[in-house]
Order: sequence, then structure tokens, then C-alpha cells
Amino acid sequence: MKLLTTLQIRWRSVSPREQRLLMLAGVLVSLALLWWLALAPALAVLKAAPAQHRALDAQLQHMQRLQAQAKALQAQPVLLPEQARQALDSAMAMLGSGAQMNVQFDRATVTLNAVPASALAQWLATVRQNAHSAPVEAHLVRNPAGNWDGTLVLNLGARS
Repeated sequence: MKLLTTLQIRWRSVSPREQRLLMLAGVLVSLALLWWLALAPALAVLKAAPAQHRALDAQLQHMQRLQAQAKALQAQPVLLPEQARQALDSAMAMLGSGAQMNVQFDRATVTLNAVPASALAQWLATVRQNAHSAPVEAHLVRNPAGNWDGTLVLNLGARS
């Protein structure tokens, strides 16, 4: 209370011209604070909104493509293990001589030796589509030539 009284006394002792200048300075400081704390951040968000909107639209389209792919895979009939194995056998030719397959019960282990990345990617897509199988375990290492070595384990006859 004493501080307020002191300020009022001090204000009355200042000339009217100085009072106007002090009020103008206060208004300018208030406007600057309003700009920095309220308007500038809001305008920055507004300016960045179109780019964020485009990025979110692209992400939405990607998610919709993935959803359509998942629905297409779910619509496919479940293969019996023997049918999945036959499809896997026919796809093994894509990997060439650098791959061997060992089947035990409902799992297939594919051993890779110097398989090119493009052939492996194409083989994985084919196996996913035709044998309705995907790797459940993968131990892959890229060799100095840029090809892949390692093992892939796949479930047969069930969606994975």
C-alpha cells in the first residue's frame, strides 16, 4: 500500500508532458509484449500450417495405402502348410543358388549366401503375396560385395 501511495505522489509531481511520454512508453512496451507473447507465435503457427497440412495429408495417404494392402492380405484365403511350402519352393528360384531352404513342421528356415538386395526384396514380396508368409525372425548381414548373408525364418500356413 505504501508503494502505491509513493508512486501516486511521484506521478503527480511529474509534468504533464513527461506523463504523456511515460504513458506512450508504457503503451509501446505493452504493444511489444502483446506482439511477442500473443501475435507472433500465432502468426508463425498460421504460416507453418499449410506445410504441416501437406505433410499430414501425405501421411494419411500412406496410411490408407497400408490399410488397403492389409485388407487385401486379410481377404486372401489361409493356405495350408503344404500349399505355402509349394509357393515358397517356387519362389526360391528367384534367389538363385545363394539360398537354401529347410522346412520343419510349420516353419521354414532360409539360409542366404551372397543374395543381391533387389532379389531378396522381390522374393520377400512374392513370398508375402503367394505363400502368405513373412519373416518372423531375421538374422541378416551385408557382406563387402553389398549382398546379403544370413537366415530368415518364416511361418507356413498361417497369417504372420
